[in-house]
Amino acid sequence: MAFGQSAGPPATGKQVRELLELLEAAGHSDFRDARGPMGFTQRQAGGKFTRDEADAFIEQLETEIHGDGPPEGSRPSTAPASRAAPTSKIVPRTNTAAKKSGADLSDVASDELAAELQRRGWIVAEP
Repeated sequence: MAFGQSAGPPATGKQVRELLELLEAAGHSDFRDARGPMGFTQRQAGGKFTRDEADAFIEQLETEIHGDGPPEGSRPSTAPASRAAPTSKIVPRTNTAAKKSGADLSDVASDELAAELQRRGWIVAEP
């Protein structure tokens, strides 16, 4: 096997889409954004997974999002034997900053928040 190549058949398009949807539900914008928290390799951050890897990450995300495990009627457990899925806890990004700083920005007026960001050198524009 060549360097950087995966061991096993590639994940199906359906698996990759499902994994991306779960990552977005967990607060990530794409595979690269989730690389550190999920423990993705560089290959996986580019959206390339084996079927076993995709199944393991899907199962991990479903367990963490739904709490006690995947919903009834979901896929059976098929964790890859060669590499165990990372055990990082998925926390939506919107809550992470507030928990670290101890501040809840939901109470701050948008104008005040925009002014503070501009003061710190950020460019602020309405969506």
